[in-house]
Parts: sequence; structure tokens; C-alpha cells
Amino acid sequence: MSQDRDAARVCVTNAKGGTGKTTVAINVAGALNARGRDVLFVDLDPQGNATEGLGLLEAYDATPPTMFDVLSDGDQRGVANDLLVEHDEMDVLPANIDMLQLEHELTIADLIAQLKHRPDLSTGVEALAELSINVTPEDVTGPHALGALDEALDAIEGDYDYVIVDSPPFYGKLTDTGIYAARNVLVPALTESTSERAVELLIDQIAALEAQIDVEVGTVGVVANRVEKTNEDREMLAWLEEVFADFPVWEVRKRVSLQRAFSAGSSLFEYDRAVDMEDVFLEIAAEMDRQFGYAEVTA
Repeated sequence: MSQDRDAARVCVTNAKGGTGKTTVAINVAGALNARGRDVLFVDLDPQGNATEGLGLLEAYDATPPTMFDVLSDGDQRGVANDLLVEHDEMDVLPANIDMLQLEHELTIADLIAQLKHRPDLSTGVEALAELSINVTPEDVTGPHALGALDEALDAIEGDYDYVIVDSPPFYGKLTDTGIYAARNVLVPALTESTSERAVELLIDQIAALEAQIDVEVGTVGVVANRVEKTNEDREMLAWLEEVFADFPVWEVRKRVSLQRAFSAGSSLFEYDRAVDMEDVFLEIAAEMDRQFGYAEVTA
């Protein structure tokens, strides 16, 4: 049940493609729901993988207004309420194909913010605005333009315990917008050597964001995903536990049921309760409840 408190927000993020980020995000949300928490799931990935994995493909192809308009037009933040879709396990703000233009819009908005704070360059503001689809100089009032999702979530009228944001699989303003809105990250990573560089880049990206706009981003933990029993897996697990020594590192084994649940439009908890990886996702949810102050299971 929802409580009289602000929702805890967590952005599931890793710019390396193929880490199973969306699968992790959906199953963490499903585990939280299984613990009795009211969850809002935000698909911030323009490719709409989570929207597909929750069985909401029609929303991905919907006509405007969509999340593109919500995040690029300062007058339409509240439209997010009209876009909410009910799912058996969570409410969803689905991605939409129009969001493929969001990185362009948010980059222009952030450049406008910088120019507006440089009187010697302010003449460039209108020129930049002419290159946008929705962004106007009036939309940008602060020293940066990363607050679009934060403002949209503040305008949501539903009462939630958690907001889970599935970020895009790349670095840029859209990912920064998701991290800024959540202020907490959960990091999925494959236990293969190519993940080292991706994790290092993510750490650098978050540090740069914190320095740029003077915010603190918390780390919930790391999900080592698709773990197998090889020497490389063991070495990478040891590396992750060293790099994230102060945070939990969970192991999710490679299981075909995870993909089957995704194809069925649900988490493991609605698809098949006999899968051993459910226990891992419940551990993640329990730790999140501990970190964010939800002490008891209510379902």
C-alpha cells in the first residue's frame, strides 16, 4: 500500500547495450510489487524495450501527445497523467517512437540554459530555439535543462512507493535527465571483461553530473546479470565487488525464463513463480525497502 511520503526513485542505468538492463528493471519492479509496493515504471529508452516487455506496444506507436511532448515542452509536463497505463504489476509511463528525437531536444534545451547565463552569447538563444521541435527559451529557466522528467514526476497525481526509471543504453542528456530525476542508480552489468570500461564510464558520468549541477547521486547496488560458471565470470564478480565494495552486488544467473517472461509481457512474478532467480530480485527489493525506509512486507 502507498504511504504518505514521496516515492523513492531509482534509475536503472548502464550505457553498454546488451546488459539486460530492461529485464532487470522490469523484474525489480515486479519484486517490489510482490512485496506490496505501488510502483510507477518509466520507460525512458526511445527504443521502447520495456514498453514492449510489458506488453504495451500500442502505446509505443500512439499519436501525440506522448512522453516526447511531456519531456520537450515545458507546458505539457502534466500530460504525463494522461499517458499512464495500468499493468497487472505496476503503472507505466510508456516510451514512444517520437522519443527518438528527445536527445536532440534536450541537447538544445541545455545549450539554451548555458547561453542564457552568458550575456555575451545570449543572442544565440533564439537561433537554437529555431532548431528545436518543442523547446522554447521560456521553457528553460535554470542553469541547466535536466529537470524535465523530475518536473513530470512531480506532476503525477498517482500515489506511489517507488518510481523505477529504465534509462536509455547510451550516455547523453536523456540519460542524465533520468539520473537527475531519480538521484539513485541501480547498475546492471554483465560478468564479462567488456563491462569494465562501461562501468568505469558510468562512474565518471555520474561524477561529472554531480559536479556540473551540484547534486548527489546514490548507488543502490549492482546487479551482475546473466552470470555463468566460467573463470571470466568469477573474475568479473570479484572486480565488481572490489569496485563497489560499499554496495550490494547481486548475482542473477542466466535463465531462459527471464526472456520468456519478457515475451509474455510481465516480470517473473506474474509469469512463473518456480524460477530460482525470483529470490534474487526479492533480495534486491528487500534491500531497497531497507535503504528507503519501508520496513515491512505488506503483501
